[in-house]
Amino acid sequence: MNAEVHASAIVYPGTVLGEGVKVLENAVVGKQPTLSPRSTAKRESLPPTVIGAATIISTGAIVFAGTTIGERVILGDQSCVRERVTIGNDVVVGRGSLIENDTTIGAMTKIQADAYITAYSTLEEHVFIAPRVVTTNDNWMGRTEKRFGNIKGPTIRRGARVGGGAIICPQVEIGEDAFVGAGAVVTKDVPPRVVVVGSPARILRDVPGDELLDA
Repeated sequence: MNAEVHASAIVYPGTVLGEGVKVLENAVVGKQPTLSPRSTAKRESLPPTVIGAATIISTGAIVFAGTTIGERVILGDQSCVRERVTIGNDVVVGRGSLIENDTTIGAMTKIQADAYITAYSTLEEHVFIAPRVVTTNDNWMGRTEKRFGNIKGPTIRRGARVGGGAIICPQVEIGEDAFVGAGAVVTKDVPPRVVVVGSPARILRDVPGDELLDA
């Protein structure tokens, strides 16, 4: 193994670091979760964290056990990736962003600074998440038993883009190549290849053909 681990970083036993991985100052990799007695998260033995070749775990970043991160990924300073997350190749997770448990992120996706990706979310390939986007997964916010079995984050399809400060409500699907404007509050599914804006978000127009991912 030819990985570079800073003296101040912590890499827990069993963690797999690919060729050329860099774990920078005060980063933590392979951390076991500590759950509240009331937490609805899964309680199970977690396999070791796996970090793909040439990935960089930046200063102060934390990666929990049971997570698999692809090759050439950059986890920005003070970002956090929780347990049972799968991240594809060539993904960027910006400074201070949090990827919660049981989430899947496809290759070439970019998540900018201070974004919050809630548990049980799916982001497909080539998704763009602007700074301070917030996703949610619980329509009852923990108040009633209805939430059990119904907690699910959004599904953001291939090539979709979400503007700064947007809020995505639970279980919403954002279609392929859709564009969510800055500050929008998305309360229902967004069709593919349309622009939505406002609160609640509404369709404004189609995405121009030259802006589509495969144009």
